[in-house]
Amino acid sequence: MIEKKLSLLLNKKEFSFLKQLYKQFPKAEIFLVGGIIRDIIITRQSKDYDFVVRNVSINRLQAWLKKQGWVDLVGKNFGVLKFLPKGIKNLEPLDIALPRTEHAFDTGGYRDFDVQSDPKLPIGEDLKRRDFTINALAYDVKNKKLIDLFNGLDDIKNKRIKTVGQPNERFKEDYSRMLRSIRFSCQLDFAIEKQTWSAIKKLMPQINKKTNGEFTVPRETIAKEMAKAYLANPARAFELYDKSGAIKELMPELLKMKGCPQPKNFHSEGDVWKHTFICLQNLNTKKFQNKFGKEQPSAELVFGLLFHDMAKPLTIERRDRLRFNNHDAIGAGKGKEIMKRLKISNAGVDIDKSMWLARKHMIVTHTKKSPMKKTTLEKYFFNDIELGQDLLRLMYADIMATVPPNGRPNFSDFKSLENQINELTKNTKTKKDLPKEILNGNEIMNALKIKPGPRIGELKNLLREEQLKGKITTKKQATKILKQHAGI
Repeated sequence: MIEKKLSLLLNKKEFSFLKQLYKQFPKAEIFLVGGIIRDIIITRQSKDYDFVVRNVSINRLQAWLKKQGWVDLVGKNFGVLKFLPKGIKNLEPLDIALPRTEHAFDTGGYRDFDVQSDPKLPIGEDLKRRDFTINALAYDVKNKKLIDLFNGLDDIKNKRIKTVGQPNERFKEDYSRMLRSIRFSCQLDFAIEKQTWSAIKKLMPQINKKTNGEFTVPRETIAKEMAKAYLANPARAFELYDKSGAIKELMPELLKMKGCPQPKNFHSEGDVWKHTFICLQNLNTKKFQNKFGKEQPSAELVFGLLFHDMAKPLTIERRDRLRFNNHDAIGAGKGKEIMKRLKISNAGVDIDKSMWLARKHMIVTHTKKSPMKKTTLEKYFFNDIELGQDLLRLMYADIMATVPPNGRPNFSDFKSLENQINELTKNTKTKKDLPKEILNGNEIMNALKIKPGPRIGELKNLLREEQLKGKITTKKQATKILKQHAGI
């Protein structure tokens, strides 16, 4: 029984303040509300605990909580307090609020609501303002009773995302809820209910609506919803953003990938759009996870893959065969423009790193005729270990989605690159460590009695290449190489 699970949860030490709150305010009614109930039902980890307290004024509640720990009033009209109990570690601040009503200003803006808190407001009035039925559940702490006024339990059971009330009205109150529904679909693996989905497709052009010259839905809000969706399930996010019209409204440049042909001797999987979809899909396959582990891909990797081939339609040449010269660099530039326009960095995504991955995704092909220099390997795969690993992940996912007519992707160049990397680290303590440089710039200048200048960098690269090849291991050997090179 869900009630039993919730009761056991709230008996933990971090929630002991609830019993004290009842003693202090005997008429208080306390409810655990929102997504935490949904997550407990589907056994999904969550750190967000939201409580609604009835029959206690915000001033009295705040004053009492202050004695129990740290408390901060988010907004007096909102009636929301952030609270951390004394002596409890590793706990996210709890949200403790009075029941609220919301009246939308009909702009569709993320924060364009008149929000009023009222300690006497029935819990049902608070719940009906919420976005989706799966988030509109409440648990009566004292009576140990689950409150489900909008069939949220049934929607959770059937893995269905449905608005509370009419979807058109709910989305017109706040257009960002359309992207939020897609995010939940990706995170929870739930389908979006038919009427809710129809409203999303109808209203998606409003995501770019402006009020007084400003976007009604802030780009920062879009960025956060997009990043969460694409991180949770990259391929599903790509598909839902397309079918809902979100790509058309937010990233129309990507639509040119549809119908853009690729050489069939390398790409029997289809056009550039299909290839990109499969690339994103590959991140959650057993083959990919067996190779790189089951941890969630980084946002930089996901967006790097999303944009890595977007310039193929812009660079296509059809003379003797299909070519896409420089599509990697051009695509990285276009991707950066999109990410900046949508303010993706506000969602914690490093745009420069992500587009570096897109720019470098062809290095396996570009260098297959001859081995990479050791210093180049160091630059790509060791100067920033995580970024280097992401580049390997991106290239691997890309190759998995590059399907020749025989149906077997060709990993020979990738394996050759891996062997070169492994050769570089065969004498190191760990695969991530490379030896420190033998001589620094000052030591080079002293050895050759020369002044600072560009030549110092060239000589450092020379020594580093020889060192990484294993030809020099001491300062004496390094100095000898320098003097031979300088003709001394």
